Amino acid sequence: MTRLIDVENLTLRFSTDEGMITAVDNVSFSLEAGEVMGLVGESGSGKSVTAKSLMKLNASNASYSDETKITLHLDDGPVNVMDLKTSKDMKVVRGGAISMIFQEPMASFAPAITIGDQMVEQLQIHTDMNSKQAREVSIEMLDRVGISDAAQRFKQYAFELSGGMRQRAMIAMALSTKPKLLIADEPTTALDVTIQAQVIDLMKDLVKEFGMGIIFITHDLGVIAQTADKVAVMYLGRLVEQGAVRDVIRNPAHPYTRGLLAALPQLDDLEKPLVPIPGDIPSPLERPPGCVFNTRCEEKVGDICSAKVPDFTNVTENHRAACHIYTQGSDK
Repeated sequence: MTRLIDVENLTLRFSTDEGMITAVDNVSFSLEAGEVMGLVGESGSGKSVTAKSLMKLNASNASYSDETKITLHLDDGPVNVMDLKTSKDMKVVRGGAISMIFQEPMASFAPAITIGDQMVEQLQIHTDMNSKQAREVSIEMLDRVGISDAAQRFKQYAFELSGGMRQRAMIAMALSTKPKLLIADEPTTALDVTIQAQVIDLMKDLVKEFGMGIIFITHDLGVIAQTADKVAVMYLGRLVEQGAVRDVIRNPAHPYTRGLLAALPQLDDLEKPLVPIPGDIPSPLERPPGCVFNTRCEEKVGDICSAKVPDFTNVTENHRAACHIYTQGSDK
């Protein structure tokens, strides 16, 4: 496989009236071409902020640490995203090498402009196509993502399409520039289960066809089990577990990952009660010292959990977790 992107020591803070808020803390991961990585965690864990950081799309009050390094490996050579300063410089990344499918298409499509006009405009910004070529490519892509009568849908507005069709149109728009990396931010959350399955199957087909990498953001480990090759579990801005998806799902190593899996309904035992993770995710303004999960963890191994940030430890060759259990031993 060919390396696609390397993220090293990503730390992102926001300047607010209440002070500096750490949204992402020392996050590192890599992705290969043709690989799907699931980024999972509760709402407020920092998943979307992390994804937007790859294109420097966060708000103007965001600041990155000096240690942050994001390297995108393109055919012409590596690109250091942190060195790109202007919007013109960022065109190689935003909508070019990287495209993003946002959680709610209605908030992303301009309501007063047709779907087709928005797709054509994007292609003319990022390629040297004329309007006729961009129209043909856009209609072809709408057809390829399973939208019937694509030429007619091309002329319609976002509000005229169903939720599933809008999501497909956004996927078509994201793919029309043939990106190297596709970021899918909870693309199935607002869809019913049958449409969810169709979107998941579509994304699998696109990976095979285009050889792109995908970062799939969700809070649903069940979706990740069907979609991803590997998974990174995030809590309050930190990665707590990473590994091959089968290893993480079958043998979760971090207490937080175990809690997420225990909270899923068991279809083979409908009488079994759901087991929520106790407590709530803290505010980023009140980040707990030590392990960020220690205020909710039922497997704490002593004072070290609230005093020291745990390092990653290899559980198996392709599976690691940041938990003091593996350095101190468990009391359980």
